[in-house]
Amino acid sequence: MSDPRTTTDEPIGALVHRLSEQIPELVRSELRLAQAELTEKGRRAGLGIGMFSLAGLLAFFGTATLITTAVVALDLVLPLWAACLIVAGVLLLGALGAALGGRSEIQQATPPTPEVTIANVKQDVSALKGEHP
Repeated sequence: MSDPRTTTDEPIGALVHRLSEQIPELVRSELRLAQAELTEKGRRAGLGIGMFSLAGLLAFFGTATLITTAVVALDLVLPLWAACLIVAGVLLLGALGAALGGRSEIQQATPPTPEVTIANVKQDVSALKGEHP
């Protein structure tokens, strides 16, 4: 005589026991996923901040060169000032490029919400409630 219960007719106690064993692992895996997502966003934000720092440094050197250009132009009135002006222009264009790149990186990094993890948790809650997606 075969057992009338099938695998879908498990006692509630067995289901609850299995669920209590699986929930901690599910929570740990979701936390690992959230950590990985936030780490990636943090890396992008760090890169953007670094590029803004580079923009500030290049702007500082550009300003220093412009000041030197003004001094040389007023003091010597020789072609040397033209060379200083060209160098200052190149440095400031570099600062602009770094600032735009940094802004782009920071925009991609914010807000640091772990989208995939949130979607997975919503699916897990729906599954626990017995809802089908």
